[in-house]
Amino acid sequence: MADGGKEREMSFWDHLEELRGTLFRSIIALCIFAVLGFIFKKQLFWLIFLPASPEFFIYRILGWSFSLDMINVEMAAQFFVHLQAAFGAALILAFPYLIWEIWRFIAPALYEKEKKAVGGAFLMATGFFYLGVVVGYVLVLPACVQFFMNYSVSSHVTNAITIGSYMSMFTSTVLLVGVAFEFPTVIWALSRLGILDRKQLRSGRRYALVAVLVLAALVTPADPLSMLIVAAPLYLMYEISILMCPRSNGID
Repeated sequence: MADGGKEREMSFWDHLEELRGTLFRSIIALCIFAVLGFIFKKQLFWLIFLPASPEFFIYRILGWSFSLDMINVEMAAQFFVHLQAAFGAALILAFPYLIWEIWRFIAPALYEKEKKAVGGAFLMATGFFYLGVVVGYVLVLPACVQFFMNYSVSSHVTNAITIGSYMSMFTSTVLLVGVAFEFPTVIWALSRLGILDRKQLRSGRRYALVAVLVLAALVTPADPLSMLIVAAPLYLMYEISILMCPRSNGID
């Protein structure tokens, strides 16, 4: 195991102990932020329900309209929705710390050259994750809400959305889009490690476009609008990743 240029052997149990400490500290951090989610319940749910309001700014900009009435049909549903919201918010807020913990765990196993390459990727990971969260919150989630609230198989069916259903869509959409935006970080890290270069990425544009569309389809509903909203910035960041990659043998 490389650590500051010196070899230091660690047993399987040493690695397991390090992993246990990493997981323990990460869980404690999540619990602390989750407690804040319970303390600031009013502010948390104001943010969560904002995209469910027809007055949300993106609906006014795009001229979208719908009517959404939320109901609760289970005794304990609102408590568990609060739990889900608190831990979802904790995951978002604690993300930089979680990334740091992962970096601290794997860094001793890397050589100095690898540390420089992967370390930069870990710094980028936080920024791209938050960018994805914002895109998911401001664009993708509203597109999903507008699409599903206006979709109907019959005029005899009235949409009455449960709070649990909305919360599931909120957390899955926002968090998955955040994770999907780590795509350029992975490409950049691989390029810094010498596994990919600019020429390879340019020749793989067609495959990247297909991969981006598949990824967008997985993290969004089946409607084309929300899929394109996710796919467009992802592919744009692929092109940015090409510019960030080192050239092969000094040429493009």
